[in-house]
Parts: sequence; C-alpha cells; structure tokens
Amino acid sequence: MDTRPALAPEPLDRLDLADPLLHADHDLGPLWRRLRAEAPVHWQPETARGPGFWAVSGYADVVSVLSDSETFTSERGNVLDTLLAGGDSAAGQMLAVTDGRPHQALRSALLKPFSPRSLGVVVDSVRRSTRALVEEAVERGEVDFAEDVAAHIPLAAICDLLGVPAAERRHIIELTSSALSSADGAPTEEATWSSRNGLLLYFSELAAQRRAKPYDDVVSLLVTKEIDGRPLTHEEIVFNCYSIIMGGHETTRFAMIGGLHALMEHGEQWRALKTGRVEVASAVEEVLRWTTPALHSGRTATRDVLLEDRFVEAGDIVVTWLASANRDERVFDRPDDFDLARTPNKHLSFAHGSHFCLGSFLARAELTALLESLVELVASAEPAGEPRYVYSNFLSGMSALPVALTGERPTGRDGNR
Repeated sequence: MDTRPALAPEPLDRLDLADPLLHADHDLGPLWRRLRAEAPVHWQPETARGPGFWAVSGYADVVSVLSDSETFTSERGNVLDTLLAGGDSAAGQMLAVTDGRPHQALRSALLKPFSPRSLGVVVDSVRRSTRALVEEAVERGEVDFAEDVAAHIPLAAICDLLGVPAAERRHIIELTSSALSSADGAPTEEATWSSRNGLLLYFSELAAQRRAKPYDDVVSLLVTKEIDGRPLTHEEIVFNCYSIIMGGHETTRFAMIGGLHALMEHGEQWRALKTGRVEVASAVEEVLRWTTPALHSGRTATRDVLLEDRFVEAGDIVVTWLASANRDERVFDRPDDFDLARTPNKHLSFAHGSHFCLGSFLARAELTALLESLVELVASAEPAGEPRYVYSNFLSGMSALPVALTGERPTGRDGNR
C-alpha cells in the first residue's frame, strides 16, 4: 500500500510528468489508471523544463514503441531530462543510446561478461555478501535498510565486474545516488551535472589504468575489444562504464528497498514467502513489477506515425511509462495487488526489445540472494520510521527505509528453535 497521497484530479493538460516532486510526493496509481483509460497516448504540453512530449501509458503501446527502434530511436537519448535538454551527449557512443548495427555490435561484445556462465563467481560472492549484510543488520536490530543493506549488494557486484577497488566504492555510491535523483528535494542541474561528471572522470582514469595494464574485468574488455574492426574510443569506453554502473546499481537497489517495504506492508505475502508457499523465483518477478525502479524509457520518433489515434510527428519525444504499463489491468489480473505467486508476470521492468536490460540475470540473482537471506535469517521486519522517497522523474524508490529486524532463533540439535 502506498501511503503517499494520490494526486488531486485536475485537467490532464496541467500535468507536468517531468516534475520530480510529482513522482516523489504522490501515489500516481490513480493518475496512470486515468491516463490509460482517457488518454493512453497523451500530449504533455511544453513547460519551463522543456518542449512537449508524448506520454505512452498502456502496456501494448509501450511494447509497440520499444519494439520498433527504427521508428522510435534511442539515439537522441532515453531519459526524459536529457531529451528535454536537447539530447544525450553520449548518443551513438553508449549502448543505451545507440541503435542498429552499432548497438548490436557493442551489445554482442558485452553479452559474455553478463552471461549466467560468466557471472557464476560473482553470483556466489553476492550470496555470501548479502547473507553477511543481513546477518549484521539483524544483530543491530534497527537499521536503515536502504543505506546499510541495499546500497551495498548491487554496487559490490557491478564494481567487481568493472574492477573498481573496494576502497573506492563508497565514493561511487555517493556519485551514483545523486546522478539521476536526489534524497533532499528536486535535484538541481548543478548537483546532477557534478555527480555525472565525477563518474565520467573516475572511469576515464580507470580506463587509462586498464589500457596500461589490463585485468580480467569489463573495463579491460572495453579497452581491448574491437567493434566492427576498430577499437572503441576513450569516450565510448567511459560512457559505457557510466551506463553499466548506473544501470547495475540504482535500479536493483531501489527494487530491493521497495521489495522489503512491500513485504512489511503485506504480511500475508511475507508469511507465504517464509513458509515456502510461494517460490523465491516468482517473488523476485513480482518485486520487479511492483517497484518498477525505472519509471520510463524515452525515445524520439524518426518519422510521422499514428500511435493509437494520435498523430506523432518526426522529431517528437515519446516517453513510455513503464510504471503505468506494469499496472495495466488489461494485462495483469488485480494489478494493484502485491501477489508473489503471480503468473504469468510479463512485466516491463527490464524494458523490452533490443534495449532489454543487459544485466537482467545479475539483477534477478541479487534479488534472489536478498529474499533467500531474509527468509532464512529474519523472523519479522517492522517499520522503525518513515521512508523517504527519491526525487526523480526517472528513478522510483526510497532513499531511506528505517526498519526493526528480529532474527530467527538458531535451530538446536533436536531441530527445534
């Protein structure tokens, strides 16, 4: 249950879906339902933030847009703020904002390190570190689950892949946490610019080190790999490191935080998970659908096209709202129920089409490790304060989740607790 107030009804043309405060301060479930029913392809008028854009809220339309990279390209950007600002500076150089043959070639190069076989050692490490973090949290009793547990699990895994030294990871947490969102009100352009450039500078220096002395990590792979018969430029290497760290840390972190919050709000689902009446695998998928950490995926129309009954012109910004599509009542039975046994569960939290999340296997493995550790080690979890939501029109989640954890009593030799 979302305890934030629902947005008061108002004319749709007064909405500003680009406003981070709108997403942080309100339960937008009723708004998404209204858009899906009244204006599934809605024109958001121009505001002080930038030009107008199309907001696509229905599941089928979202899938249609994300499946057609020729008509709806990522090459000007895939995040609303950068699209409104005129485009992404990494367009054509970073996997997420590249289409066609360059996208296929770069994605193919990165598939191996993100494959289940290659990630075996990393996943084993994730299981061990996650269990240790949950054990420590239980021993402390009261913790901020967002900061003390969830922030460390995906970051450790993705930093292992990139070869980021352990001593430098706290600095990476600080930069990633403020590059696309803010915990203290609407993010300022100066703060986000500073964090993004800090990450780019960090990976520029790391890439230079790996060029001089390659290791067995993804940065070294990018430094030494040839794409279509040529080496990647320094800018391409740095931009893709930035994309991997942001995609691999922030979204999974918010899914973990939101997942525990949902389990505390829905005690019957927690009991079903604890007793084994629902499998961890299906629980992971429902946590992903329920939290939808990436609110949207943006595109630009390359030609005039009819979408539903709306005429989209070439050059128009088209924003697919994954948060709405994942609650579409035409696809999901009882979409506003948190149901860990939900099947089928064809959520769009990893997007769709050629830009389906490269790190989906790792994200699922991290969430699996967390849920398994919670089931085994935690008897009960209770709120210990008010959660705080991040301010962003792209990321959805909590920057703070104070909880009180009670551990399971150890099992004795006779099998009793």
